[in-house]
Amino acid sequence: MDLSLRQWLVSIAVGVGFSNIAMATDMSATAIYDRIKPTGNIHIEGSTPPPVTAATSIRTGQAIYDQYCASCHNSGLMGAPQKGNADDWAARISQGDAVLAKHAIEGFNAMPAKGACMDCSDEEIIAAINYMIKPN
Repeated sequence: MDLSLRQWLVSIAVGVGFSNIAMATDMSATAIYDRIKPTGNIHIEGSTPPPVTAATSIRTGQAIYDQYCASCHNSGLMGAPQKGNADDWAARISQGDAVLAKHAIEGFNAMPAKGACMDCSDEEIIAAINYMIKPN
């Protein structure tokens, strides 16, 4: 079967289109973050860039949870322990606060480091953990 140049190009375009659809079906928080993260900063020559400052206020555990953690920990997505579920948290809590904090800060199993909250301080991550482990 001989394909014309036009048929050949259309088949390639369709294949590329379907491959992009397949790549976009990964809807995990990490995959989404990787697709939308900034790739750099813009600095216009002759202008003064804004100063880089550390966060001056610590966000509450609930605020961090609501923005970064809830999407997985409300539903138990990919084995995430559900907020307020004592059975889900028992084995993790028994390892001690230091291990629990280490896993949350560095990432563990399917969870990315700091739950993908790259601007969260360690203290804010620990506050989010304490919020999550409280019984409902």
